[in-house]
Amino acid sequence: MRKVLLSLILVLCLGVLAACGGSGQTSKGGEIGEKKDIKIGATAGPYSDMVTKAIKPVLEKKGYKVEVVEFSDYVQPNLALGNGDLDANLFQHKIYMENFAKENKLELSELVIVPTAPMGIFSNKFKSVGDVADGSTVSLPNDPTNLARALGVLEDAKLITIDSSIDPLKASEKDVKDNPKKLKFTPIEAAQLPRSVESVDLALVPGNFALAAKMNLLDALQLENMPDDYRNRVVVNTKDLDSQLAKDLKAAVESEDFEMTIDSDFQGFGKPEWMKNR
Repeated sequence: MRKVLLSLILVLCLGVLAACGGSGQTSKGGEIGEKKDIKIGATAGPYSDMVTKAIKPVLEKKGYKVEVVEFSDYVQPNLALGNGDLDANLFQHKIYMENFAKENKLELSELVIVPTAPMGIFSNKFKSVGDVADGSTVSLPNDPTNLARALGVLEDAKLITIDSSIDPLKASEKDVKDNPKKLKFTPIEAAQLPRSVESVDLALVPGNFALAAKMNLLDALQLENMPDDYRNRVVVNTKDLDSQLAKDLKAAVESEDFEMTIDSDFQGFGKPEWMKNR
């Protein structure tokens, strides 16, 4: 009986050891092996398309199973990331990310900047910036961040001059120093700007709203020379910044396959400095 009992104990111990060791290595977080089923959130339109067409295929070659989760607003993608429903998201620029994280007590970090649809000056009346007439009406975004961007585009087009003592990322209408053509500004909701092209002489339309309205970015009289702070980025929770997934995501965006897809399917998107300079 003693031999039988010892044999049973030995079998049980070997079974427990096999169960503990047979499924792979344990990660720092206590999970078994590397996580391969992931969810990436993006706003519906060009950025969910970018994840689907340019990022997902590269990750799938590395063995990941990628689900793209689409959102129709700019609040839920970060909340979903923060509570663990997403592994990463793509929809926001640096200023928005930092402000949202601070206001909502989230720890978010950018992983890599991606090509981004620029704001453009659109017009059904004029064929070029040089044709713009005195007293022309101009629709602009009414939110502070996009308003500053719009004024910067107008300054680059030499239609206005902004007070040089003002941070260009925070400029507003009151900071316009010179307005030689006496342009008349009408701030409205950014989502309404594509429709406003019909009723004003010039409309400053952010790229994502232009594309959602089936506008061609290359039809703009002038496109934004966008600072990297305004370009969208892949964002993860700060605690995951050094994870294998984060490394693979960054490598996917930096791959030749990614850039080839951008060149073929996302014409007019402005490339970040790292992509221009490599």
